[in-house]
Amino acid sequence: MTEPRIRELLSSFLDPASLSTKQIELVSAYLDLLLKWNSKMNLTAVREPEEIVTRHFGESFFAARQLLSNPDSAAAIDIGSGAGFPGIPMKIWSPTLDLTLIEANQKKAVFLREVVRTLGLTKVSVLAQRAEDVQARADLVSLRAVERFEHALPVARQLLKPRGRIALLIGSAQVETAKSLLPDLRWDESVPIPLSRSRVLLVGHAK
Repeated sequence: MTEPRIRELLSSFLDPASLSTKQIELVSAYLDLLLKWNSKMNLTAVREPEEIVTRHFGESFFAARQLLSNPDSAAAIDIGSGAGFPGIPMKIWSPTLDLTLIEANQKKAVFLREVVRTLGLTKVSVLAQRAEDVQARADLVSLRAVERFEHALPVARQLLKPRGRIALLIGSAQVETAKSLLPDLRWDESVPIPLSRSRVLLVGHAK
């Protein structure tokens, strides 16, 4: 896929000029790798390259733009990374980010390590284990499309540093559930995700 086309597809989620040519090249290489591996294992149900760019990369970059303008977010943990969203696009957006990807599925963890290697990313760790067994703590903890949402949220809270943030890419129907499960957090108003009927970004702040 050409650089102009990738920029065009991402234009609903961020200013296309905010990504350098190098960053677009990383998106293209990541997309190629995802398509190659997805033919052998189910990393994403979305098969069309352009839809992958809008659904996965677009949503992830939208979150990154909202979350990572603050230099205090030096360390991030992405729980249930799967195919690497939103964690790896957040790293592409903010190259200095110290990122930990948690993915209990061993095959998906192998894919994530291959993405990190192929893209030449530094300060990225892939942990092939359950999030509740992880000892690391971060300024920012993200979740997107995780299974057992009600179980994952308290685990995410445990991985949060004092005064850190939890970022949820979820359906709008899950917002009240999130707030009720973690009442100790101060929640921002949810932000609608472009080109989506019901998905939002919800951010909670630890006190």
